[in-house]
Amino acid sequence: MATESKKNGVEKQGNDFHALQAICYNRGSLQLLDQRKLPLETVYLEIRNASDGWLAIKEMVVRGAPAIAIAAALSLAVESSNLKAFQGTPEDAASFLAQKLEYLVSSRPTAVNLSDAATKLKEIIAKAASTCSEADTVFQAYIEAAEIMLEDDVASNKAIGSYGASCFKSQLKDAKKISILTHCNTGSLATAGYGTALGVIRAVHAQGILERAYCTETRPFNQGSRLTAFELVHDNIPATLIADSAAAALMKAGNVQGVIVGADRVAANGDTANKIGTYSLAVSAKHHGIPFYVAAPLTSVDLSLPSGEYIIIEERSPKELLNSRGGLGEQVAASGISVWNPAFDVTPANLISGIITEKGVITKSGDKAFDIKDFVQKS
Repeated sequence: MATESKKNGVEKQGNDFHALQAICYNRGSLQLLDQRKLPLETVYLEIRNASDGWLAIKEMVVRGAPAIAIAAALSLAVESSNLKAFQGTPEDAASFLAQKLEYLVSSRPTAVNLSDAATKLKEIIAKAASTCSEADTVFQAYIEAAEIMLEDDVASNKAIGSYGASCFKSQLKDAKKISILTHCNTGSLATAGYGTALGVIRAVHAQGILERAYCTETRPFNQGSRLTAFELVHDNIPATLIADSAAAALMKAGNVQGVIVGADRVAANGDTANKIGTYSLAVSAKHHGIPFYVAAPLTSVDLSLPSGEYIIIEERSPKELLNSRGGLGEQVAASGISVWNPAFDVTPANLISGIITEKGVITKSGDKAFDIKDFVQKS
């Protein structure tokens, strides 16, 4: 991959700090914050082409379903912007881009946002190829479409935050504030900005009704302790870090009134794939009578899958468990031990209270089932 550069992970203007930036893009240039090195180092990697983008996604430089999709799209946009003279027809250009998109989709199979983005971008370039006479026009159409995805993600996240805050506000009853538990990282570092589940926590805090945010460490890659805690401290949100295994005890103690997580894929029935450990949280929340919400853009919904049984679960390298720091440090496990390291698990829809999207909250109908298809068609 290309060059590293160190710089601040935030933009500063006067005394105000703006959102952390995982993705820094200008036409023809893309830099991704290397999240493997947070919170101790702030290093950006220059992404020059789709191959750099594929490697950055695969190696967890960038992660989080929305950010993965955008980083992939923009890596190819940068390659397209910097192409020398392309020898071929508009149809050749569309084929070139489509093949690159298929390659990028192979970097992380579980997150549907990436394949959804690729499908939409293929439709755009196919349409452009059918109506123009120059290959450059196809590349230009692709670049503009990828840039629109970047802009739309931030707006989508803020809408999710607003709907989520209203949802939690309605649960306050006699209490003045609410404490919320989250898992993994779903904030500015996992999206184009603001975040999904963490965006809801930001919105709840902005409305003055957040007592405290709790975040799990999220083993084995520690996205909670390294990334979510980093974002919460950065935004001056009252927050406490807990071990993954402490969540049930926290709930039993009455310290949490709601749980909110993100999603890498939502099946048509509401079954949801998210970071490993999410299912355990949902079971504990159900036992303790605590509402459990999923926050995700509609691009995370995959209506082609009837249930979570059909979701492909990515397995990560054994090193993430065998070595400290999620595989980046020294060996801590006994040599010769076998490892099972699924990156995600599936939470059944019956454990989910609602799915918060940029178009509103998907709730269950009278038969206690989600009608996600109807919600999507009406949105």
